[in-house]
Amino acid sequence: MRAVICRAWGAVEDLTIEDVPAPTPAADEVLIEVRATSVNYADSLMVAGKYQTRPPFPFSPGLETAGVVAACGAGVTRLKPGDRVMAILAYGGLAEMAVAPEAETFAIPTGMSFEEAGAFPVAYISSHVAIHWQGRLEAGETLLVLGAAGGVGLTAVEIGKAMGARVIAAASTAEKLSVARERGADDLVNYATEKLTERVMALTDGKGADVCFDPVGGELFDAALSALGWGGRILVVGFVGGVQQIPANRLLVKNRSAMGTSLRYFRWHAPDKLRVSVDELLRWYEEGKLRPCISHRLPLEKSVEAIKLLTDRRAYGKVVVVPEMRSA
Repeated sequence: MRAVICRAWGAVEDLTIEDVPAPTPAADEVLIEVRATSVNYADSLMVAGKYQTRPPFPFSPGLETAGVVAACGAGVTRLKPGDRVMAILAYGGLAEMAVAPEAETFAIPTGMSFEEAGAFPVAYISSHVAIHWQGRLEAGETLLVLGAAGGVGLTAVEIGKAMGARVIAAASTAEKLSVARERGADDLVNYATEKLTERVMALTDGKGADVCFDPVGGELFDAALSALGWGGRILVVGFVGGVQQIPANRLLVKNRSAMGTSLRYFRWHAPDKLRVSVDELLRWYEEGKLRPCISHRLPLEKSVEAIKLLTDRRAYGKVVVVPEMRSA
């Protein structure tokens, strides 16, 4: 099979496309013939050796995938060859074949394409876990979403609306804000031209947001924290703008909370809650409340370009790699 291969820690530009043996599913695993894999910012971190997972060399990056079950390992009972599935992976999605744990492999709903399914697991489940289980967002509350046109940010907008919240989408360009508006955002903030705290306070008549979904961090975190009202909860989802520094005194005075949220660890420690999240997300998809946004589709040979689209912030929504697509 063809696969994107990492042989040493470094830049994504050092990745190569090689012919390698297909993996074999171990007990409780399935082998998936890959039809679409979405790239994530974490892929670049993994290749650089800066991610929580440091796979043995050589390996293929790729934290999620969708395709058809080709074979099942011992003990697999819920799935069978020929099933259309999507899965969360430890790594290995940027290849023509990938293995996934049965427990983290899910049937693709009728009507969902492989490309949508390949873009679904990491972003939607991460956002739902953060907003529902950690943020405890309630209907009628206000959700502020930073990086609202990004892979997870855009799903947070949709999930907030599905949960009955008022959603304030914040992003750095008018084009990105337009994408968030199309996905249901009630109000918009351009933090490149507007002061985030002042704008959110004006939109909420001085009350502030109840929950902030923050995959950006850096300098924006301080402004977002100030934009929270009494009892507000800020969700630390990522660090693309730099690691947040949290002043404990500002949590205390307004009874605020700052909470980290990581799908990687959540799925290990709370598998039952993960299943509840997946079931609710798939129901919302079937009800038309969720529509995966894919801004770019590229062949396997252009996987480096796909990852660079994310790290250079030139994409919105998700970037999908399709192994069967051939370069022109």
